[in-house]
Amino acid sequence: MTKLHFSGPLMLRLKSFATLNRIAISTYLRHAVGRRLAPDWDANLEIGIRFVRHQFTAAMTGGDIARGRLLFDSVQPETDDVYDVSKELTADPNGCWYRPKAESSGVTLLYLHGGGYTFHGGVSARFAAMLAHHTGASVFAPDYRLTPEHPHPAQAEDAFAAWTYVTQTVAPKDIVVIGDSAGGHMSLMLLQTLKAQGLEQPALCIGLCPWTDIGDRGASLRDNDRFDLVRGWMALKFGEWLDPEGAFGREALSPIYQDYRGLAPIYLQAGGREVLRDMIVEFAQVQKEKGADISIDVWPDMPHVFQAYDGLKASSAEALENIVAAIKAHTEQK
Repeated sequence: MTKLHFSGPLMLRLKSFATLNRIAISTYLRHAVGRRLAPDWDANLEIGIRFVRHQFTAAMTGGDIARGRLLFDSVQPETDDVYDVSKELTADPNGCWYRPKAESSGVTLLYLHGGGYTFHGGVSARFAAMLAHHTGASVFAPDYRLTPEHPHPAQAEDAFAAWTYVTQTVAPKDIVVIGDSAGGHMSLMLLQTLKAQGLEQPALCIGLCPWTDIGDRGASLRDNDRFDLVRGWMALKFGEWLDPEGAFGREALSPIYQDYRGLAPIYLQAGGREVLRDMIVEFAQVQKEKGADISIDVWPDMPHVFQAYDGLKASSAEALENIVAAIKAHTEQK
């Protein structure tokens, strides 16, 4: 079962709720006549994917990204999972600490949220709380600057500022950098920043469905369009907003072109039905050939950032268990 979280202007809430109901009715009718998006997906999963895809599309093409963000956040489907986590806002840098009431880990997570570097909605806050709950660790999530208003290097600067802030009180060997989607990109690029600065690496870097190339790479970028909540054209648009006019260049801003030998161990997760699948798998292969310490798990039945389904889907629950296991395996907190 899922629940709905409403926020923002009433008119946008009503508009999004009407859209959700229209998509739900259409999907139930399609399933009734055997027209499923995927044969092993139930109607509720398909409704959620279609709705989030619609909201992303409307937000990105409406001409006003600030209003688009409000629209995207106006109705957020959530699982019934309960996270017993406290929140503590910070001002320098802007962000939030998520601390599990039953803290059981000496590790600290630096969580860099997804959203194509353009969105930072309630879904990201819930994702951070989910990570704190399942890992038993304190999680710091910076509220970094967003595109298209703030292109590169704003996000890289804010990631480094967040790292500097956390390392004031926590040793790098006790820090795990983790990010989903664009946050996965941000996490991987942070390792390169630390390398360039001659600074100590974290104990582990975890990329959850990470964006590994800001350009056009992999057949899944289009072949999985029909399954995923993010479409290939969206990934390319996010790349354009990150680097307007190609001022820095695709190779400089894409993890797949970097060298991760000798840096922090990297653990990746991907969904077999997400548009980024091929570039994630290729990134792992390329870096393994270069000698990087990297591992990857792929769940064939899942879309982008499927970890957020938590207890709703067996694959998501397994992915979260694997995250916990990876953290324990790469830190002294065993």
